[in-house]
Amino acid sequence: MTVISYDLRGLKCPLPVIKTRKKMMSLESGALLRVETTDPLAGIDIPHFCNEDGHELIESGKTETGHLFLIRKG
Repeated sequence: MTVISYDLRGLKCPLPVIKTRKKMMSLESGALLRVETTDPLAGIDIPHFCNEDGHELIESGKTETGHLFLIRKG
C-alpha cells in the first residue's frame, strides 16, 4: 500500500491536527498517512486525534526537529 507523506513542519498548534484531520477526510479507509511535524505539542495532540477519530496510530517517534507519525485511516 502506498504511504502518503504530509509535511507539516513549521506549523504550530493547533494547525498540525486541523490539517491532518482535513487530509484524513480526503483519504479512503485503510489509507496510510505519514505526518512530519516540528510542533512540540504534536506528540500529544496527534495520538489524541487518532484515538478520538478512530484512526490507528501505527508508528510514533521523535525526529531531530520534531515528530513523525504513521497513521492508518479508520
